[in-house]
Amino acid sequence: MPIPKSMNTDALLHTTVLAARAGGDALMRCFGKLQDIRKKGRVDLVTEADEASEKAVMDILEARYPEHGILAEESGCRREKAPFQWVLDPLDGTTNFAHGLPFFAVSLALFHEKTPLTGCIYAPALGECFTAASGGGAYRNHCPMAVSLTQNLEDSLLATGFPYAIHERFSPVTQRFARCLYAARGIRRLGAASLDLCYLADGRFDAFWEEDLKPWDTAAGTLIAREAGALVTDFQGHPHHMHAPDILASNGRIHEPLRRLLELDP
Repeated sequence: MPIPKSMNTDALLHTTVLAARAGGDALMRCFGKLQDIRKKGRVDLVTEADEASEKAVMDILEARYPEHGILAEESGCRREKAPFQWVLDPLDGTTNFAHGLPFFAVSLALFHEKTPLTGCIYAPALGECFTAASGGGAYRNHCPMAVSLTQNLEDSLLATGFPYAIHERFSPVTQRFARCLYAARGIRRLGAASLDLCYLADGRFDAFWEEDLKPWDTAAGTLIAREAGALVTDFQGHPHHMHAPDILASNGRIHEPLRRLLELDP
């Protein structure tokens, strides 16, 4: 379905960035001052900062586009049948945030009929704002980004993350990690999938993989990575979508050899 003529992509991207930055400002007001850290699971945390950021973002979205749907990590889904849907992670990297580490971000994307239109990932403690609009390229602080030119897996720097339920799937997760560690130059685990995808888009990482992510973890980052030239699939090589159970994103040049390492024997 085409985008209505009344909807301007530049205006939508402006709102995406404005809302993400508002969420980031709310996070920075809480950074280093947390009073309330709760557990949603065995190791999955939520804080008053998550909630403050989510409110700051949603206040802007509701004021500007009250008819749009919103899928947010903390408050769930509003108007799920609306053709325009915002997908929000108000604090990706909550554990980092709670421990005073700067690797955290607000991630916000807009979809129209399941097609991504705009995305912004704002890392306020790092002073980096990553943006993309469909067909318009990807940018870091207004500077164009492109994936790396690394040709060989042995020369690559990879990124990954571990699922919250790693204790339930320890063997396959660690098997994949061991295979990739042996094959690559190195692996980093930053604890924020949105930033992993942005760093891939910016050529800092050559590839990123993870399993058991949620839509808000990848919605904006996948658009940004693809607009920078990344190939983004699941572990089977099918095009990735935000409800996929796993993700492999790369510069394209090392994608297939890395994907084969992620395939485990049945």
